[in-house]
Amino acid sequence: MRVLSGWKTAQSDRLEAALEAHLQREMEAEGPVFLAVVASLRELDRIARGLGFFSPTESYTRQVPWWPIIAVLGTYSAGKSTFLNDYLDYPLQLTGNQAVDDKFTVVCYGQEQLRTLPALALDADPRFPFYKISHDLESSAPGEGGRMDAYLQLKTCPSEVARGRIFIDSPGFDADEQRTAVLRLTEHIVALSDLVLVFFDARHPEAGSMRDTLEHLVEKTIQRADANKFLYVLNHLDATAQDDNAEQVVAAWQRGLAQKGLSAGRFYHIYSPSAAVPIDDPQVRARYEALRTRDSAEIQTRIQQLRTAQAYRVVGSLERSADELERSVIPQLRTMLRRWRTGVVWRDGLLCGLGIALIGLLVWFGLGEALLGWWDWGLGVACILAGYGHWQVRRRVGERIVASLRREQADRPEVDNLVSAFQRNTRWYRSIFHPEPSGWNARTRTLLAKLRAEADGYVQQLNDIYTNPSGAAPPGPQDGPPAPPAQAGP
Repeated sequence: MRVLSGWKTAQSDRLEAALEAHLQREMEAEGPVFLAVVASLRELDRIARGLGFFSPTESYTRQVPWWPIIAVLGTYSAGKSTFLNDYLDYPLQLTGNQAVDDKFTVVCYGQEQLRTLPALALDADPRFPFYKISHDLESSAPGEGGRMDAYLQLKTCPSEVARGRIFIDSPGFDADEQRTAVLRLTEHIVALSDLVLVFFDARHPEAGSMRDTLEHLVEKTIQRADANKFLYVLNHLDATAQDDNAEQVVAAWQRGLAQKGLSAGRFYHIYSPSAAVPIDDPQVRARYEALRTRDSAEIQTRIQQLRTAQAYRVVGSLERSADELERSVIPQLRTMLRRWRTGVVWRDGLLCGLGIALIGLLVWFGLGEALLGWWDWGLGVACILAGYGHWQVRRRVGERIVASLRREQADRPEVDNLVSAFQRNTRWYRSIFHPEPSGWNARTRTLLAKLRAEADGYVQQLNDIYTNPSGAAPPGPQDGPPAPPAQAGP
């Protein structure tokens, strides 16, 4: 059994090394800034491992989506898959008026024909936004971690539009009917995506009838710090052409969304030319086509601009992760260790008091002389019992704190990492009076400050690439430093 376990560990290590090497090659192709960020994140890995917050196989490089992610969410039959097919100019997804796909489909570029791969391709590859998602599914919905194929699939297609981007097409969303695992996946996708397209169906103008769905797709998003990444799209606008009442349908949806707090922001109106109903009136057709062309172009522009935003996001992840370690993880560890120290000292004092009370009772009953006679070997036994009692107290108090943490923060993905770091600090050989968590010292703080400074430097490098405040033309290949001024003759 031990040999098999060692073989599995060696296989896992080789896989991790191969994935890291592949990521290194991918980032070399992306540019020097990305490569430098990878190196800085690996330095941050060493700090997290020194704190016990990361295991040897965990890495911040696997928590960063390295390519722009565009999520397409929405209600049933809102035209999500049709939009994606049109944008990719490739018949990737099945479409229809009824729900035709009940899985989240991750789409990326592939040089050959369309391929459909199982969820394992996403769960085991850190380059995709669902790395180790089976663990999250299992923690949120026990038993569902082994059923990933019921929720996820990966498709590759040769569309050039997909090159360097990841698209996520979702099944129809109805909050009343969703299972816990689907809601958890939706939250995961929203958190990681650079752009979220939320589709609604203009053929169903009564937004008020979808109260629970709007709560998840709208109400919970407008309070987010990154709320500007959400685009709300009213699709199938061609269905209103026969009555020529697009303005009334749009107004009905805007009122429904305003009831959920969405009183500002861009609202797009589109339809698919390939699936549109014929519009006989030429004036109405021209007006609808102009509206669709304008809004579709704006959506495509937002998608095309993601490469720039994604570069800043990747750099920002370095500073954000460093801040999380110092301003969230360390304070939580200090609080947990303080509770542990207080609990151990209080219980040790109680045990010591009980021991003294027992000795007092023996003296009270006239057994003082007998105690002196037992002193030679009794002291050793007392020390052993005290040490064992102290070890048991440390362990039991630590277990209670861990159980309390898991209850209070069950929805936080990093709870296991916090438990691991806490357990590292409560090992039998570590003093309960140590002032700081293991691995946290002046050198660590200096290194974190260095990594933050590096993140600022990477932002400045990106600014040099994408901005030019002075408006001056960049120096050409023949340009050199300006010549010194000629000196005046006598």
